[in-house]
Amino acid sequence: MEGRLSRDEIRIHAAEDFAAMHRAGELAARILDEVGPLVAPGVTTGALDDFITRRVEEAGARSATIGYRGYRHASCISVNHVVCHGIPGDKALRDGDILNIDVTVIVDGWFGDTSRMYVAGSLTRRAERLIQVTHDALMKGIEAVRPGATFGDIGHAIQSFVEAHRMSVVRDFCGHGLGRVFHAPPNVLHYGRPGTGPTLEEGMFFTIEPMVNLGRPETKVLADQWTAVTRDKSLSAQFEHSVGVTASGCEIFTLSPAGRFHPTWG
Repeated sequence: MEGRLSRDEIRIHAAEDFAAMHRAGELAARILDEVGPLVAPGVTTGALDDFITRRVEEAGARSATIGYRGYRHASCISVNHVVCHGIPGDKALRDGDILNIDVTVIVDGWFGDTSRMYVAGSLTRRAERLIQVTHDALMKGIEAVRPGATFGDIGHAIQSFVEAHRMSVVRDFCGHGLGRVFHAPPNVLHYGRPGTGPTLEEGMFFTIEPMVNLGRPETKVLADQWTAVTRDKSLSAQFEHSVGVTASGCEIFTLSPAGRFHPTWG
């Protein structure tokens, strides 16, 4: 299967490529495990990114984001109403802040991409509900992954679950194919109709990374050309896994080694 493209020009990877993706995904997930205990009120997002940068270097890997389109950090850290691509900096976290930390590493040429939510200090009931729905929406999307299903099936599983909880799915950003490249076809939408879009085949690798807002789905990008926020200033949350389609379903490459993928676990 190595080197083949599907009729939708999506890369079909060889069986041995799964092991390489597991190695890259495991490192990204382990770094997110390790940064978790550092998340607390008074800590800056820049300090969290400095830790992540050191861990990537110590592992003998490379950050996929440092130098990507001029970006200078090893992570994106998105706090409260920031939807994605938040830039680490000098602002200190406050009690009750929720944040998504997104890390992509390159291990032996393969990309491991994952993100998860964290809480600084106490967790409000409203934020807890948002985080839980977002996590469960990701897992609903992953459950829809199998050969013969479509990418519309994944999006529908996520969208219908989120909207049943009176929250909204962000339309402006999506998941993506990956492997030996950071971003590749397909675009993995987190909304859609069953039976639409490209058909999944064994050997496809991609991310599923729904962004869910407590308010409306609209976003805007700030003047820094990176930071995306909710237009109505409502809280936003995101979880991301990288997966590979198998003969019977899928494998998750970015499982937390310590079982800490959710902020109230571990």
